[in-house]
Amino acid sequence: MLADSKAFSGFSVDDLAAARAFYADTLGLEVSEEHGLLTLHLAGGTRVLVYPKDDHTPATFTILNFPVSDIEAAVAELKGAGVGFESYDEPATDEQGVHRGGGPPIAWFRDPAGNILSVIELE
Repeated sequence: MLADSKAFSGFSVDDLAAARAFYADTLGLEVSEEHGLLTLHLAGGTRVLVYPKDDHTPATFTILNFPVSDIEAAVAELKGAGVGFESYDEPATDEQGVHRGGGPPIAWFRDPAGNILSVIELE
């Protein structure tokens, strides 16, 4: 029944203007706004809906992964744009915020609403 539906994912934020600025200006994504909702336009035609929610609670898991070919360069560029990276004991992250073990190198960061995103070396 839904096999041909162009499904999309979405997540909530507590401040739509802050989310728009972060995703467009800091991360450099194409962002559109319609009916009080944001749409993130990602590579390959993928779209993600971002909606405001008064009682928003940040996700406790990674909601969006950005594949990169060079994790060190991606982390450095994002840090240069003001993005802070998470530091974890488990899974352990290095001084740059990168986890290197048990899979591809990955580094986690948060959007202004506290949702967890990542850059992951896959390409």
